[in-house]
Amino acid sequence: MISSSKLKSVDFYRKIPRDLTEVSLSGAGLSIVAALAMVFLFGMELSSYLAVNTTTSVIVDRSSDGEFLRIDFNMSFPALSCEFASVDVSDVLGTNRLNITKTVRKYSIDRNLVPTGSEFHPGPIPILNKHGDDVEEDHVDGAFSLSSRNFDSFSHQYPVLVVNFYAPWCYWSNRLKPSWEKTAKIMRERYDPEMDGRILLGKVDCTEEVELCRRNHIQGYPSIRVFRKGSDIKENQGHHDHESYYGERDTESLVAAMETYVANIPKEAHALEDKSNKTVDPAKRPAPMASGCRIEGFVRVKRVPGSVVISARSGSHSFDPSQINVSHYVTQFSFGKRLSPRMLHEFIRLTPYLRGYHDRLAGQSYTVKHGEVNANVTIEHYLQVVKTELVTQRSSKELKVLEEYEYTAHSSLVHSFYVPVVKFHFEPSPMQVLVTEVPKSFSHFITNVCAIIGGVFTVAGILDSIFHNTLRMVKKIELGKNI
Repeated sequence: MISSSKLKSVDFYRKIPRDLTEVSLSGAGLSIVAALAMVFLFGMELSSYLAVNTTTSVIVDRSSDGEFLRIDFNMSFPALSCEFASVDVSDVLGTNRLNITKTVRKYSIDRNLVPTGSEFHPGPIPILNKHGDDVEEDHVDGAFSLSSRNFDSFSHQYPVLVVNFYAPWCYWSNRLKPSWEKTAKIMRERYDPEMDGRILLGKVDCTEEVELCRRNHIQGYPSIRVFRKGSDIKENQGHHDHESYYGERDTESLVAAMETYVANIPKEAHALEDKSNKTVDPAKRPAPMASGCRIEGFVRVKRVPGSVVISARSGSHSFDPSQINVSHYVTQFSFGKRLSPRMLHEFIRLTPYLRGYHDRLAGQSYTVKHGEVNANVTIEHYLQVVKTELVTQRSSKELKVLEEYEYTAHSSLVHSFYVPVVKFHFEPSPMQVLVTEVPKSFSHFITNVCAIIGGVFTVAGILDSIFHNTLRMVKKIELGKNI
């Protein structure tokens, strides 16, 4: 058995009898300062321990996404109609997909980017084989020439008013003109406007009636619209629900289509609203309710340089480049998979360290004020895409918590003789950025805390000793002078 006296001999913290200790006011002040310093340094050390520490490295892209990359987007075009708005994808390997509709949704919006109705369902545009009569014949004018002065009166007078909005310079308009005039003449003979009055065919020259065509959201020529009496008078802020005709354009097909419009309208319905049963017809589509369009959805592209192009497209219509404005506002344009709730939480926690470039174009607007000087303006965005992978090391285990794509963006406005478009040129990088979260060990934290407490206590003791001895020396010197 070890005696208590021998055990006491190894005591590191030998005590001084209280009777031999002396308290002082300076010592108390220094003790308070030392305690505050300990608390402050402990808080700094705790903050450093809880903070996110990362290391960054650049490695060859080892993405698990395969050869394809997903692009999510949400953009608003205040002056591009949903009727012709097309999303196209191309790349350097020769991929060229036009008018993607399966994963893309469109909503008509006004010039203030406010939706004017539900989703715009254009449906597939039929491929036309007949753009007019095959045999050229002398024709006489059979369609009524409409203008802004008489358009409203005609549209409210006849149960069905079918109008050809055309441009004299347009190739497709000139192909349609003979068959349209002939069809109008046949329908006038069958359904006399004065005696019968169930249907009337008209035409509008959009180079002369610019405002009338703009009011009806005409952006491609020729555009055949079907106006049904009373359909403009609605409680829904006066929005119309007219139709666009996309069927064959020869006389026989046009006459057959016009007959279906009046098939269920009684002859005495000259002043009544069209109550015919509407059936699904691939040759008809809803006409746009506003001049703008919001386009949202996603596309999958190959992981090679390529482009996403949004433009006005049609294989049987012409466009006036000076009248197409592709100004747009970007709500979202991002690459990669959508984040799960767990990944989103980690992303929010670590976003300040990832520079927030995952959706660089979000909230940006690119506006072109239309006029003679700013006509035919194409807007191009050049995006350099780099994958960022976040890995955390917790509990001695490596855990991949986030994969996302960041990109830089440079935009420019280009004048061209062609129809203006919006181009997003993307170039994926063959390298990737690896961000590793390295948490501090708890033992390191405890060691630093002990060092702080011991260090401050020791330094305070040294200062107190120096101060106390200095005072004693000063007192001795004063006593010696008095003697």
